[in-house]
Amino acid sequence: MSFTYDDVGATRRSGFCPPGFHPLHVRTRIGEGHDVFQKASEAVLTWEMHRALGVGIDATADRAAPDVDVTVTLAGVIRAPCRVVWTVEEHRRAGWAYGTLSGHPESGEESFVVDRTGDGTVWLTVSAFSRAAKWYARAGGPATRGLQHAYARKCGAVLRKLCGGEDAG
Repeated sequence: MSFTYDDVGATRRSGFCPPGFHPLHVRTRIGEGHDVFQKASEAVLTWEMHRALGVGIDATADRAAPDVDVTVTLAGVIRAPCRVVWTVEEHRRAGWAYGTLSGHPESGEESFVVDRTGDGTVWLTVSAFSRAAKWYARAGGPATRGLQHAYARKCGAVLRKLCGGEDAG
């Protein structure tokens, strides 16, 4: 399967959004310290955060890596095939991005990156650019984008809970 958009890997460029796509950028404080960063990084890189969200994850590897295929299943009905396009594992930054493949309700890319700032605060940043690919995503219009923002916020809340922080609510 091939990607459904041209700018593959573009979520590496902070703030970039191709013409005709809708941007998403949600940053959530997860906690503080090296241990929180390690837990959060592992939860993101091993699909644990996504599984804790309650979505189905079928991946061709146990850990995010370039060219790993991932199908996300929502509500047991909507299947969203993707492929990991880049990963990062550094001293203070870890995460990955996937791009949409044929059959996904949206077209675009989404990244999930954990970083630890100089003061020790750990953050999850979910960034994306997307546009509707299926009729039902188009029909949803702004409501579809609202659901994407809610999903990104829920990622942060769930990751904070996995790392011993406040409840995911």
